[in-house]
Amino acid sequence: MTGADPAAPVVATDDDAAELIAQLRALAGADPLEVRQVVAEVLAALDRAAGGALREHLPEAIRVDAGLDAPSPA
Repeated sequence: MTGADPAAPVVATDDDAAELIAQLRALAGADPLEVRQVVAEVLAALDRAAGGALREHLPEAIRVDAGLDAPSPA
């Protein structure tokens, strides 16, 4: 079989994080609202993949922005 071993964990490096940050900054420069939408969609997809467990680890403002929670009453 060729390709990566699906059981092997993927280890993110500082270089990976820096590249992702650079990509988000470039996208944000073009359209910040589009970046917010993309991030919200990614967080929602990750939360679905985690069976709803991701939302427990996110601050309320991010959960609400990503559509994972309703805002709490003020």
